[in-house]
Amino acid sequence: MDAPDTIITRFAEQVRGGETACPNGPMRLGVDLGTANLVLSVVDADNNPVAGAWQHTTVVRDGIVVDWTGAVHFVKALKEQLEQRLNTRFTTASVSIPPGISEGTIRVFTNVLTASDLIPDEVVDEPVAAARVLGVTDGCVIDIGHGTTGVSVLNGGRVVTSVDEPTGGHHMTLVLAGAHNISYDEAEDLKQRQGNEIFGVIRPTVEKMATIAARAIAGYEVSQVYLVGGSSCFDAAPGVFSDILELPVHRPAEPLFVTPLGIPMTGTPVNRGAGEDEPDLVDRKGEGSDAGAALTDDDVAERRFGATAAVCPVLRSFTKEVNHG
Repeated sequence: MDAPDTIITRFAEQVRGGETACPNGPMRLGVDLGTANLVLSVVDADNNPVAGAWQHTTVVRDGIVVDWTGAVHFVKALKEQLEQRLNTRFTTASVSIPPGISEGTIRVFTNVLTASDLIPDEVVDEPVAAARVLGVTDGCVIDIGHGTTGVSVLNGGRVVTSVDEPTGGHHMTLVLAGAHNISYDEAEDLKQRQGNEIFGVIRPTVEKMATIAARAIAGYEVSQVYLVGGSSCFDAAPGVFSDILELPVHRPAEPLFVTPLGIPMTGTPVNRGAGEDEPDLVDRKGEGSDAGAALTDDDVAERRFGATAAVCPVLRSFTKEVNHG
């Protein structure tokens, strides 16, 4: 896999421009049900980005799916777009979740995939997905979305604590609307167009996010902080976090696309505490549905590795690997 900023920028170009890359080996699909954007990502066997698609939506609010029908509709539509571009068919996907949500809420996320004709392959916390892209095994990853701020602390490639609180870009927009006596939509447009100019108005909201992170990492040894998520795009945001956390803060290129890209990637970091005896990958296959109950090993192998694409000769045949996890 190439350097993080390189692959993040490449993926952002694929999402915005509809471009595709020639994959090396079997492809994997990831689904990010965000508060402001729904993003699907495709990576190859080397975790390099192959394609992506997105849609502005309001199907999720504060980490909870509030529009089931809309979520399923958009996932199906974006999946079909990618299948047409890549001349392939996806039958399995990984999905991201805000850290710390209940098992019942997790099932809602996985059931969206099942209803979209996808078998849930892996459930991964959003900051953990970002850490995979960045190659982070030690430190703190803060994912600022439109609805929530997620914080994960990693030690030796394992998550030792993970929290998520409802403060994000949505709350910035509310503050702007009140300060300027304008509608929510007008405030959102103002934030998008003149974010750096109006940062002083929303700075207290960003400081609250940093305070959430400070509480989350209290008691843990953290030497480096990584800031991702679409609502971290303001030029001054890393400085605010660094001042409150009293730690160096790195924000990669295109922070909006870091987490979506990491969802289908394989490898560490993992979603388990250091003391838990669990597999190296979070693998809640089929949780919340009966979709995978009667699968044979061959079925699991085919669906685990997504689809055999005809876009490159190397994908016309490959050896199936069977996952007995």
